[in-house]
Amino acid sequence: MRGRDGQHYARRWWLCHAVPAPHHPVVPLLSSSRPRTTAFLTRLHPHAPAILIMVSALCLAALGGAVMKLLAGDLPPVLLAWFRFAIYGAILIPLAFWRGGRACLRPSRPLVQVLRGLLLAAGNTFFILGVVHVDYANAIAILYVYPFIMVWLSALMLGEPVSRPAWIGVAGGFCGVLMVMRPDPAALEIGALFILVTGATVAVQMLLNRKLGTESDPLFVSMWGAVVAALALSLALPFAWQVPTPDQMMLIGAVGALSALSNTLMIVAMARAPAGQIAPFTYFEIIAAIIIGMVMFGTLPDELSWAGMALIAISGIAVKRFPGALKLRRREKF
Repeated sequence: MRGRDGQHYARRWWLCHAVPAPHHPVVPLLSSSRPRTTAFLTRLHPHAPAILIMVSALCLAALGGAVMKLLAGDLPPVLLAWFRFAIYGAILIPLAFWRGGRACLRPSRPLVQVLRGLLLAAGNTFFILGVVHVDYANAIAILYVYPFIMVWLSALMLGEPVSRPAWIGVAGGFCGVLMVMRPDPAALEIGALFILVTGATVAVQMLLNRKLGTESDPLFVSMWGAVVAALALSLALPFAWQVPTPDQMMLIGAVGALSALSNTLMIVAMARAPAGQIAPFTYFEIIAAIIIGMVMFGTLPDELSWAGMALIAISGIAVKRFPGALKLRRREKF
């Protein structure tokens, strides 16, 4: 089911069937009151608790993106992105004050923080513009072009060495993205191009995270990114403002809450295990997007898209494993 009718169908499904999240969804992983659960997971894998937290965060992030797709057909992308960051920031500001007090008001590398926030604003707006026209699972798969762009930029701009096997993995990842996009010069899919631009902005954000991650608390960085993005998008509000309906406001609130929760869980996961141990599991977001797309929008990828998604995941994992490839450190991905 596609187009505006598909959006309305999916919205009715969400409003009728969405089940509120448990009151304390992550307590078993984050609280010392349940040591047996953590001990059991650790026996399965040394970093199993962190991996499970990351997978949960990715599922929540995929769900938040799907809710944005529901709203994207009826609300201007700039307005929707502004609401997301405004709510996200409103949630993170008190958490940042609770964690660090007034220190959160003195960010390191303020110009880099501002640049990162502007990229967040642009990337989210482009994603919303694109996801209206692209099946949800395909959109998330295309978005995962960012690790390959990141490796390319690190070699081009930072002069970091990249081995030949890693370059082969990058080439395989780009081929996988092209298999999902299937660009046709005669009928160019503008939505897929918007998602591709979003992937490029995410790659640059990751490189900026490398500068900020060793100097700032990731929660402070996330807070400043949300604040800067909301302020930047506010400049366009007079040209895009419309009053959402009560149902739309409920979904907008869900997007903001899911964004805050998923990003906070990612920070927790990256603090509990080396990034190299968690990175291969980030592609679970594509699996989550396939399931969510099937349930909420009634769509499934075709055979070529399945093959492209598999190639993206395999190439991405290979790039992270090959010697000489770009390695994310513990605090870089947030």
